[in-house]
Amino acid sequence: MRLSRYFLPVLKETPAEAQIASHRLMLRAGMIKQASAGIYSWLPLGFKILRKLENIVHEEQVRAGHIPVLMPTLQSADLWRESGRYDDYGAEMLRIKDRHDRDMLYGPTNEELITDIFRAHVGSYKDLPLTLYHIQWKFRDEVRPRFGVMRGREFLMKDGYNFDLTKEDALHAYNRHMVSYLRTYERMGLQAIPMRADSGPIGGDDTHEFLVLADTGESEVFYDSAITDLTLGDRVVDYASRAECEAIVKEWTTPYARTDETHDAALYDAIPEARRKASRGIEVGQIFYFGTKYSEPMGANVQGPDGKSVPVHMGSHGIGVSRLIGAIIEANHDERGIIWPEGVTPFHAGIVNLKQGDAEADAACEALYASLVALGMEPLYDDRDERAGGKFATMDLIGLPWRITVGPRGLKNGVVELTCRRTGISEELPPKAAVEKLALAYAGHVLRPSL
Repeated sequence: MRLSRYFLPVLKETPAEAQIASHRLMLRAGMIKQASAGIYSWLPLGFKILRKLENIVHEEQVRAGHIPVLMPTLQSADLWRESGRYDDYGAEMLRIKDRHDRDMLYGPTNEELITDIFRAHVGSYKDLPLTLYHIQWKFRDEVRPRFGVMRGREFLMKDGYNFDLTKEDALHAYNRHMVSYLRTYERMGLQAIPMRADSGPIGGDDTHEFLVLADTGESEVFYDSAITDLTLGDRVVDYASRAECEAIVKEWTTPYARTDETHDAALYDAIPEARRKASRGIEVGQIFYFGTKYSEPMGANVQGPDGKSVPVHMGSHGIGVSRLIGAIIEANHDERGIIWPEGVTPFHAGIVNLKQGDAEADAACEALYASLVALGMEPLYDDRDERAGGKFATMDLIGLPWRITVGPRGLKNGVVELTCRRTGISEELPPKAAVEKLALAYAGHVLRPSL
């Protein structure tokens, strides 16, 4: 993409309403524009990153054996009355009426709707286990929407639902989801810690939240620092193996990690003092096992091996896709702007032409652009007739992991300057060597064109 042809409305000044880094930087980098309180339009750069995260979530869900569907944003209130949640959910639910005076709602979650789909089409244990998921916009009418996409009213969310014959089967689904989420976050360059949590209005006894450590997090968290050394890395996971999934979950949940809601001071004090940590965290996902809470009142039964009709055991699993962008920025920024991890960057490298219109510089930039595209990368070429300082400031603000600077002086010596955004280290390399180093930096990452 050539910046002269792109829509990137960056702001020099920070809007007064932005209180935290991610909100300030998303507005300044031209990623979002507020439409109304807690509701945002996603501009090209923000939308591009949103789609990258969505693709990663889809890939890891499918890898774990889960099947994508798409459910509507508007739901019938009758389904929620069946489950008993319509009056219990509270003022966060946006309740509306259609032209026929029927009660409807803008879905804050989808347990009722997915249960209705299941009971209409599945009647035998032979069709189990089954996990369906979708990525769809949700609405929760927050009393005080704030912090940009971190606590908005409208948000993009992946929610999945498992249906199993027994509790043991459903707990395997729970473990499978935890492992798939750990891999999802790692691919995004995040360390998300699973913490025992409160189930809230979803219900159920077993639930873990995934929290990213950040000073601006809304939750106070207490944890054993040993958990921050854990990683899945390149481990190949057999998601069908109960033993393997259970072992990984045990590995991640044995070290103490709790939010303030479930904090146990006695257990925390038993940790060696040097490993006791207290911080703040941003919730980016949660998984639940809630048994027959929805299947019993809504008649989601199957015929078991003995011929008897039994309610299925269920769980739900959510990732806040749009919220993740804010969390990534909170964990990856400096005073100049965003620092995107390689796995989620909107463009893989920025090309800055220090002398637009110079035949040699223009040709070198075009050759670099073509070489990166041939490798499956998406470069952003700043071909504007602007000052070098302005071009550097834009690249730093939008946070691309790598920048190639091309100017007549360097080209006379046969080199360009390659700069790492995270470390700030620059080195002069021949153009071919710069391209090869970028290819090495992105080895192992999925290179795919996005919007």
